[in-house]
Amino acid sequence: MSAIEGFWAVIPAGGAGTRLWPLSRASSPKFLRDLTGSGRSLLQGTYDRLAPLAEDRFVVVTGRAHRAAVVAQLPEVTAGSVLAEPSARDSMAAIGLAAALLERADPDAVMGSFAADHVIADEEAFRDCVRTAIEVARDGWLVTLGIEPTNPSSAFGYIHLGEPLPAHAGAFAVREFVEKPSVDVARGYLASGDFRWNAGMFVVRPTVLLDLLAAGDPTFAAALRALAADPDTLDQVWASLPRIALDHAVAEPAAAAGRVATVPASFGWDDIGDFDSLATLLRDDVAGTTVLGDDALVLAVDSTGLVVPATGRTVAVVGLDDVVVVDTPDALLVTTRARAQDVKQVVAALQESRPDLT
Repeated sequence: MSAIEGFWAVIPAGGAGTRLWPLSRASSPKFLRDLTGSGRSLLQGTYDRLAPLAEDRFVVVTGRAHRAAVVAQLPEVTAGSVLAEPSARDSMAAIGLAAALLERADPDAVMGSFAADHVIADEEAFRDCVRTAIEVARDGWLVTLGIEPTNPSSAFGYIHLGEPLPAHAGAFAVREFVEKPSVDVARGYLASGDFRWNAGMFVVRPTVLLDLLAAGDPTFAAALRALAADPDTLDQVWASLPRIALDHAVAEPAAAAGRVATVPASFGWDDIGDFDSLATLLRDDVAGTTVLGDDALVLAVDSTGLVVPATGRTVAVVGLDDVVVVDTPDALLVTTRARAQDVKQVVAALQESRPDLT
């Protein structure tokens, strides 16, 4: 499969992954970790599946504290293409800065923004969807990939499909973006067949993205363009930028204005939001305990769940179902898959008492 001329891959590499503590920490967030047993971090996996389309045209946006680690993990990306945010300002500022720089460097570019911490099973199907999205984006649309729901989840936002686009087979107009619904509402979405999960994957021409932002917040768009013209002002300007997600700043109002399209996608997607989803991702057909790491370090008797032995010592689990045990050098987590979402409460408490552990 050949690369696409003028296509740039933008990878926002941020987020703390608090529900994956103690594996994911502020100093070593989940996108820098190998959570699939592949030998590659989630960030490296994101690069691997985009490189056949983008070749060397990458922009990575990460926090200043993680820039050195990102550069080390991605030697194929020039260090100058790894942008360091002085502070977290949410996705609009990060992706918008990349768009403003690309608008100046390659006015005919199409950019695709794909988070650094997602896992995709069928990478060929993913690239096929991105190719379709790029062709739609060349016609001036903001395009998102709409993930086929596998269950009535209340953990994700949804995309409401509209009419098919006459000029682009496989693409649809977007009626609206819907915030995370209740499980009962999500069941109705699945039954209708008209909704897809919003995974925050956007493909768009940089100028289109910034013009859509300018329609609602001209000052924000102008500040990003000014930063691209004079990057040395980053430290002075960055803290004044609004803290808002791209979805709220651009995608939702653009959908209401009829400017957003989606390419429905079925390629096996997971954002590994907690240890329950990680256990599902790693689970094989053999009932029992799944191990992320050295199987020889885990002794499981009449138990099921996920064990992560990350200290080199033996972990024994006896008579427990759907357990989660994560053993790291300075912290031990024991919970159940059903309570995996509540791990963030531990992190919140530690931020008050032991911030060095977060």
